[in-house]
Amino acid sequence: MSAEIEHDEPLTQAIRLREQKNAQAHEQLLALAKRYPQDAAIAYQTAWSHDSLGLEAQAVPFYERALEGPGLPAEYRHGAFVGLGSTLRVLGRYEAARGVLRRGLEEFAHDASLLTFLAMTLYNLGDSREAVRTLLKVTAATSADHQVQAYRPAIEYYADHLDETE
Repeated sequence: MSAEIEHDEPLTQAIRLREQKNAQAHEQLLALAKRYPQDAAIAYQTAWSHDSLGLEAQAVPFYERALEGPGLPAEYRHGAFVGLGSTLRVLGRYEAARGVLRRGLEEFAHDASLLTFLAMTLYNLGDSREAVRTLLKVTAATSADHQVQAYRPAIEYYADHLDETE
């Protein structure tokens, strides 16, 4: 029996428990991460578990392991970039957060969640102009509000020309 198949069922069970807010999920994920330290999917799920428990600092190495490991499905890679970037921001590690979020955007160009967390990080770094520009572009691109969409060309234009006046 391969190691991958061997841990699929326990990983699925731990994810299910985490989704049900069952405290046993965290212990199961930690045990799986110890047993399969090179498994990127387990590392990602373990990081997520730490984050959901407010253990941000302990989540970081698991997110990093998930992104370094091979074979992480795109959905999990995206989640790992968002999770690691937002966690680093919460921890006050703004430069590192910006780097992770920009790396994520290289793989998931124009992703609204990555851009939103990047905007928050840019604000924390004192780059308010770029933060506002980024949020305006995300709003224009993703809002379902018919008024925002009616003004989308103007919002997109002024996102790049915030200081223009007549």
